Amino acid sequence: MAKQINVALIGNPNTGKTSVFNQLTGLNQKVGNYPGITVEKKEGICKLPRGLRAHILDLPGTYSLNASSIDENVVIELLLNKNDKDYPDVAVVVSDVENLKRNLLLFTQIKDLGIPTILVINMADRMERKGISLDVELMEERLKTKIALVSARKNMGIEELKEMIINYRHIPVEPCVNASVIDPDYFGRLRKAFPNQSLYKLWLVITQDVNFGNINRSEITSNTDFHTKSISDLKRLQQKETILRYQFINGVLRETMTVDKDAATDLRSRLDRILTHKVWGYVIFFGILLLIFQAIYSWSSYPMDLIDAAFASLGEMARNSLPPGDFTSLIAEGIIPGLGGIVIFIPQIAFLFLFISILEESGYMSRVVFLMDRIMRRFGLSGKSVVPLVSGTACAIPAVMATRNIEHWKERLITILVVPFTTCSARLPVYLIIIALVIPDRSFLGFNLQGLTLMILYLLGFGMAIFSAWALDKIMKTRSKSYFVIEMPNYKVPMLKNVAINVVEKTKSFVFGAGKIILAISVILWVLASYGPGDDFNKADEIVTAKYENPSEMPEQDILEEEIASYKLKHSYIGHMGRFIEPAVEPLGYDWKIGIAIISSFAAREVFVGTLATIYSVGSDQEETIKNRMAAETNPVLGGPLFTFASGVSLLLFYAFAMQCMSTLAIVKRETNTWKWPLLQLITMSGFAYLVALAAFQLLK
Repeated sequence: MAKQINVALIGNPNTGKTSVFNQLTGLNQKVGNYPGITVEKKEGICKLPRGLRAHILDLPGTYSLNASSIDENVVIELLLNKNDKDYPDVAVVVSDVENLKRNLLLFTQIKDLGIPTILVINMADRMERKGISLDVELMEERLKTKIALVSARKNMGIEELKEMIINYRHIPVEPCVNASVIDPDYFGRLRKAFPNQSLYKLWLVITQDVNFGNINRSEITSNTDFHTKSISDLKRLQQKETILRYQFINGVLRETMTVDKDAATDLRSRLDRILTHKVWGYVIFFGILLLIFQAIYSWSSYPMDLIDAAFASLGEMARNSLPPGDFTSLIAEGIIPGLGGIVIFIPQIAFLFLFISILEESGYMSRVVFLMDRIMRRFGLSGKSVVPLVSGTACAIPAVMATRNIEHWKERLITILVVPFTTCSARLPVYLIIIALVIPDRSFLGFNLQGLTLMILYLLGFGMAIFSAWALDKIMKTRSKSYFVIEMPNYKVPMLKNVAINVVEKTKSFVFGAGKIILAISVILWVLASYGPGDDFNKADEIVTAKYENPSEMPEQDILEEEIASYKLKHSYIGHMGRFIEPAVEPLGYDWKIGIAIISSFAAREVFVGTLATIYSVGSDQEETIKNRMAAETNPVLGGPLFTFASGVSLLLFYAFAMQCMSTLAIVKRETNTWKWPLLQLITMSGFAYLVALAAFQLLK
């Protein structure tokens, strides 16, 4: 027996497959993408008795081998390709005890592939409460397999499942159903044309857009000894096959399963009537969202402040401990802040996925998706798009990652492309300081004007996301091809182990995926801000000090250092870039300093305030002083204050519609597996933001 066994974990969505995977692998798992596609690949190692190990591959949820999505194609292509390194020695099909009839369709199809197949009947702890009893021995005989009664929640039956995996060679591989009886003549000709190939595998290749080793669909259909049928005839044969399988499954379940309907409660139906109600369903959902995001903001602020302070202290420690020079500056001002910019996102990401995991584990998220689909569908989005769009108000990064729950690729892509329009928390520092400068602190009909402005900016972002989705839907024409089908799982108390593993994996995925790109760009920005051409940069100390001819006029050391830093920034490479783009930003009402802040804030939106603080030679923690200095700034072209109502509104609208930050671009690249979409997103959103800001300033000035 091999030292390591390949095990494919397969099942319908909502059968508890992930719970079984987590029980088998624990934290000894990793998540990635299949080569060349964006479908998530989960795999882990399970230690078996007798010193053996199993490589467990958690395949995407699928209802049958009649593929209708990229996820299902992945399952079929793996099961057809014996040369794949992940080809399973044994398949473990996970079913739900309350939905055995539907789950067994997939099981009977996999049995036809000649792979040793174990049937796991999950949620066995619910059998007594639901009045279900099974004759397991007779079911094993009828299905020609071994059956493990499992409760992933109570860790019941897992050891028995491991023993079955070890002894997989003793599991019969003959099929339960002879599918060729649906058209004996057609299958007879197919067997004659390809005598050395698996008949059912050939049938899957003919009816699906998948590959089978060295044989593809065109080779089969072009074979002179075999004439295939039309697509409509093949569809009719597929339907006959499904009916045949269900007839067999119904016969098996009549013999082996009894259900006492009086024992089942109607709690689920009562909850569904409330949670999917056309009025109260929305009220409850938005109430839950309000609680979630209040918790995210309040809970994440403490660890984020600690992380921020820790990295600031670490930078200061590096600056004081290491010898002065460029290397120390790179460590203290480039790498450490870059790492901090990655790690500081962890609390928001972790808390967001904590709540999403709880809602999914409890079964409530499926109800939300059903509820929202009727609204979102009008704009070319899936009901599942509502979660990323709303979570984008905390941070676009986990919001883009949350689109993984959307099966249809084009709907997922549209959601990814429009999510950055929603106002994230990183924009708040920008909004607050600009609003304080240009919007009067007065009330209108009892509402504070500054508060109303902030609310309008949030509504503008969400409205633009919906409008963009509608426009993209018209371009991509998704609605005519997409059908929304969702299963309502049973309500259950979330498994803490599943929630914890999901949070850890999603957070780790961000840190090691997007984090590398964020760190690299942070270092580039540091280089651009730390070096400059000519004597204006290299002799900044002498030039600034020379302005004070009288020693008594010399300012305090801290102020002098800030003034030198401001002068060096102005003449650094990034300063030259700011002044280079000044002709482009002048029509918006900005100067080169705002240009630098816009460039710098590509690292993170909140950097805008910090950059202006440096430019205006003021510590970033003295916000009121920053406001005063910004309020006193004059427009070099028009004269008068630089920050007027017109320029302020222009800047607010620019930040409302422009692409958020490099970390969002990085995660979009990771999720789409190409630079095409993030670059298109960057160009389109930035161009639109520029035009809107230009129009606003020119109309209001």
